[in-house]
Amino acid sequence: MDNKHPVYIVSGGVGHSGEQVVRTVLAQFPEQAAELKIEGRVRTQEQIDAIVARAARDGGLVVHTMVNADLRQALAARLEASQVPAVDLVGPLLEQFSQVFEQPPSGVPGLYRQQHRSHFERVEAIDYSLEHDDGVDPQAWPEADVLLIGPSRTGKTPISMYLAVLGWKVANYPIVPGINIPSEMDDLPAHKVIGLTIDPVRLQAHRRQRQRRLGTAVGPSAYIDLEKIYEELQMAKRFYSQRGYRYVDVTDKPIETCADEVLRMAPGRSQR
Repeated sequence: MDNKHPVYIVSGGVGHSGEQVVRTVLAQFPEQAAELKIEGRVRTQEQIDAIVARAARDGGLVVHTMVNADLRQALAARLEASQVPAVDLVGPLLEQFSQVFEQPPSGVPGLYRQQHRSHFERVEAIDYSLEHDDGVDPQAWPEADVLLIGPSRTGKTPISMYLAVLGWKVANYPIVPGINIPSEMDDLPAHKVIGLTIDPVRLQAHRRQRQRRLGTAVGPSAYIDLEKIYEELQMAKRFYSQRGYRYVDVTDKPIETCADEVLRMAPGRSQR
């Protein structure tokens, strides 16, 4: 286990609440390493038996947030029989509230997430977009609502982040002359990929500004050469046309305007 302490987070929902609590507590042990194993949507005795068996084999700790009383009791019994250390995060609290409110809990997993669905979707979208910026992890592109592509400094990242705040999972990829496109793009439907373009002179200005900000010497370079930039943008447009990708011209437009144009082209807009 690479000296990492295995911690099994067991939930009838997706396990987000348990994971958050565990990570909060683990922050108090910065020199220790733990491997979190999220076991979500646990609804049967068979699942419980399999999870406890793995935890016993690994010498792991089980932290659970089971709101269904029958499953919680079944899990507790199996943990005790297998002598697996465990922490019940919600059972005692449910019992206390039952006494205060003089009624039993509903015992339905995932209710909080359902009640706050838009919030969780937004958080997940932001996390996804941050983790898949600038071509990172193409294998996860099928999970994206939109893949933005375009030459460097055409606004892919800021537009991605703006859309993520609206709840869209957006990945982006820079088209660079001489660099092969990942094969994962071939498997995406054309309507899911949206290109970006810009006026060559404005792109040159953006790139010069970036060089100055990074402290890079501003001199002859294909990156800021206007003729090369023109060729790069033409190449990108040809690529969009060949693949059947629609594209947005971002020249002198605010981010929200560009994002709105992307949304009008993106699939599933009516469902958002």
